[in-house]
Order: sequence, then structure tokens, then C-alpha cells
Amino acid sequence: MARFQVRLAMQPGVDREVVLRAVKDVTAHCADTGEHPQTAFGDPDAHAVQAAARLVPADRAARERRHNAVVDKLRSVVKRAEDVTGL
Repeated sequence: MARFQVRLAMQPGVDREVVLRAVKDVTAHCADTGEHPQTAFGDPDAHAVQAAARLVPADRAARERRHNAVVDKLRSVVKRAEDVTGL
């Protein structure tokens, strides 16, 4: 369950509310059926991606992906500038 939570939190647009809802869904299902989470939902990484796709609005996920891309580019530029100046 911890791996699922971490992987889910890493998905674009996922916030605390989404993580809590997804964990609640998994734990409720497992409590009702008696199944182990991995038996019921498969690989935690894959289920995290699926849960994020289901619970995060597409526009919010897309906006965060764009934001992350901009931040990554800025970090790259800063790193290059540091390399050039020897900082």
C-alpha cells in the first residue's frame, strides 16, 4: 500500500485528496472482499497510474505536466550556467 501511495502521489495533478480517496477505495474493496490489494488491483505502480487517470481531471493533469516541463527546462538552464561559470 505504501508503494501505491508514493507512486500515486508522483502522478501529475495528484494531491492529498486524490491519494486519500484512492487509498479509501482500495481499503474498502479489500475489507469487503477479503482480497489482498495486489491480488485485487495488480501491480501498485500500474494501479497508481490508473487511479490517477480516473481521479484527476484531465485538464489538471495536463496543466501540471506542462508546469513540470517548464521547471525541468529551467533547472537544465541553471545547471548549464553553473557548469559554465564553475559555480
